[in-house]
Amino acid sequence: MVMVNGKFSGLGLMDAGFLAPLIGEFGCSLGALAYSDFTIRGYTDSARHFAAWVYDADVQLDSLGKEAIADFARHPCRCAGNRQGNRISAKYARRAGRFLMFLAERGVVPALPPAPTENVHPQILDYQRWLSVHRGLSDRTVSRQGRMVMRLLPALGEDPGVYCAATICSVIRAEAQRCSPSHVSTMTSALRGYLRFLAASGFCRPGLDQAVPPVLQWRLSTLPRYLPTADVERLIATCNLSNALDLRDRAVLLLLARLGLRAGDVCGLRLGDFDWSIGTVRVCGKSRRGVRLPLPQDVGDAVLAYIQNGRSSLRPMVAEDRLFVRSKAPFRPFTTSSSISYIVERALRRAGIEDPPSKGATLLRHSAATTMLRAGATLEAVGAVLRHRSLDMTAHYAKVDVKMLEMIAQSWPGEA
Repeated sequence: MVMVNGKFSGLGLMDAGFLAPLIGEFGCSLGALAYSDFTIRGYTDSARHFAAWVYDADVQLDSLGKEAIADFARHPCRCAGNRQGNRISAKYARRAGRFLMFLAERGVVPALPPAPTENVHPQILDYQRWLSVHRGLSDRTVSRQGRMVMRLLPALGEDPGVYCAATICSVIRAEAQRCSPSHVSTMTSALRGYLRFLAASGFCRPGLDQAVPPVLQWRLSTLPRYLPTADVERLIATCNLSNALDLRDRAVLLLLARLGLRAGDVCGLRLGDFDWSIGTVRVCGKSRRGVRLPLPQDVGDAVLAYIQNGRSSLRPMVAEDRLFVRSKAPFRPFTTSSSISYIVERALRRAGIEDPPSKGATLLRHSAATTMLRAGATLEAVGAVLRHRSLDMTAHYAKVDVKMLEMIAQSWPGEA
């Protein structure tokens, strides 16, 4: 028996066999990444259990691979120790998998094979490279376009030379029966781009992109979802400036609320994007074209406070060039826009704002545009800040400017 937190733990009865000395090294490697003691205990307990299972099953180390984790998760656990229940949870198995990766890095077991890549048609790969190089689309958008065309490929056929308008129309109509209008609209956009690529490459006759039927939707029919200026300021004021987490969140919220950035823009910000001498920040939008935006004083102060007092306090020092990183070990940068939207959602709860129009990062982007327009900014100025390609998108926000609409609204017929 061993004592953990003043209590005797039956994990001492587990015999990790020849892997026992490496469990301590595994815990030390996690400690070097600034994992908490509680988390390290969870990982080492899983590692000890996995090692005991390997020892009891007499599994040879030279044959230990990823499939061993699946076997470990499925085994009817009757192992020694005081574990509650016999079922191996997915989280418990993932922690054992982390120990297996550690063993592979140490050369104790054979190197683990890379994760299998998605089987993508060579022509789709060429299309994705074309989107990335010639259209400048983000990796996420390129991946999505490729997936959507791959979904249609079995019905279209793999020989573009036989594509015809009737086939294209029937494929889209079949998808419209199974998917929502918004999803089909995105799919038709991907298919049009694919057909243009095939025509430009000489694989199919030109003009087939015109055969893709449109999805009937009212364009810009909804009102923009925004918060009043007072609520936006209350949202930002909820951040406690005494801890690294709130310093980061405040910088994120100000970038969204003052500059109208998208969540993906904030995710992609790097330390070198800020020019402190002239007070600007470089933002790469959907098309990966860099644009310099002026940095308001409060936004610059918040970002600088996070870099100096929040980011620098993480241990070990983060060598990542990306500006915003997670507050818990391992300190990796944000990889998805949903992480930024979650910061907004958490701030809404702290501020006590009930039933907001939406809970994502777009809410503050819409609020920034509406505030600028009501303050007297022109549609062209608002569109420049939001980096809209078309003024029609910016005009969407004019629908909430009641004072301006009152100047042009006509009286109802029959009224004085």
